[in-house]
Amino acid sequence: MKIEQGQWTEKKGWPSAKELSATADIVFVFGGSAAIRDRDKIAVLRSMYPRAHLMGCSTAGEILGTRVSDGTIVFTAVHFERTRLRGHSVRLGDGIDSFEAGRRLAGALPSEGLVHAFVLSDGIRANGSELVRGLTSELRVGVSVTGGLSGDGALFKETCVIWNGGQPENGSIAILGLYGEHLRVGYGSVGGWDPFGPERLVTGSKGNILYRLNGESALDLYKKYLGKHAFVLPSTALLFPLGLRTREGREIVRTVLSIDETEKSLTFAGDIPQGAHVRFMTANFDRLIDGAMDAARNSTRAPFPSNPDLALLISCVGRKLILGQRIEEEVEGVRDVLGKKVPIAGFYSYGEISPFNFKARCELHNQTMTITTFTEI
Repeated sequence: MKIEQGQWTEKKGWPSAKELSATADIVFVFGGSAAIRDRDKIAVLRSMYPRAHLMGCSTAGEILGTRVSDGTIVFTAVHFERTRLRGHSVRLGDGIDSFEAGRRLAGALPSEGLVHAFVLSDGIRANGSELVRGLTSELRVGVSVTGGLSGDGALFKETCVIWNGGQPENGSIAILGLYGEHLRVGYGSVGGWDPFGPERLVTGSKGNILYRLNGESALDLYKKYLGKHAFVLPSTALLFPLGLRTREGREIVRTVLSIDETEKSLTFAGDIPQGAHVRFMTANFDRLIDGAMDAARNSTRAPFPSNPDLALLISCVGRKLILGQRIEEEVEGVRDVLGKKVPIAGFYSYGEISPFNFKARCELHNQTMTITTFTEI
């Protein structure tokens, strides 16, 4: 596997010509909303790697190495020596909901030799839980899935996804299938949030829309909990997510995407099932950074390779807002675990897609650091 990376910035523009221009198979590209929607900028990147697949999305922050930036475009070009690639994209709407989108995307990938599926999704219009269900309903057992929901800073207005020759699109979801017996893919997803207060029963919900907790208005209860922070919902909800207890006893974190004052409801990035138990969550700086390091450790524990060729990081915008000036500490923690020689790229998202570890099923997460590692043997 051969890898090269670069970054566009307003001040410096694009880097000079690259060695993998004629041989790169895939270019992962992550950028601030305004920058990545600029068709001229994307055209330049395509001219740099004319034969490569182009896969990327808008972000709430870009990761390259141990640096975190905003409003830039970072790219990672990869030449696989023993791995085949296939990909596809769909748009939500016209009868295609998130579950159907996932089902169609998975069905578009030939199953023979498929090792892993990497997914990038619209971060506003998609229900991440339903997307994951659709994907896993079609993929054969043993095929791992990771990825994330695109971002738009802390604005939550529009996100976009890029696949191949298409322009950045709202409502789009793209999938990359990786094939071959020489490819090893590792993954890990860990949060680091502390629960606060008692568990509450979900007594009114529909899909990813929450109406009532313990018979009370969910929005009113949430505002009461947030106090002065309630005046700038939904962005401040990133600082106070919900912890959802799964049937297996694990806690999945859910982030608020929007609120409805008329219906007194909150819309989340993933499902909040009726009858489930939830708790409010709050941040612990050190535990967030420890969580990122634990995700890196999980991605390299047996049966995964301990010395990966590439690591893609998808962390949540809520973590970025909480950590503030300390944000690079979580990426530096990942580097400490993976080693200085491993190329790192990624973005801050509105949701993360991954199993907790290799024994768990794929889930939509919020407020986690999710790491996918790739190694050719």
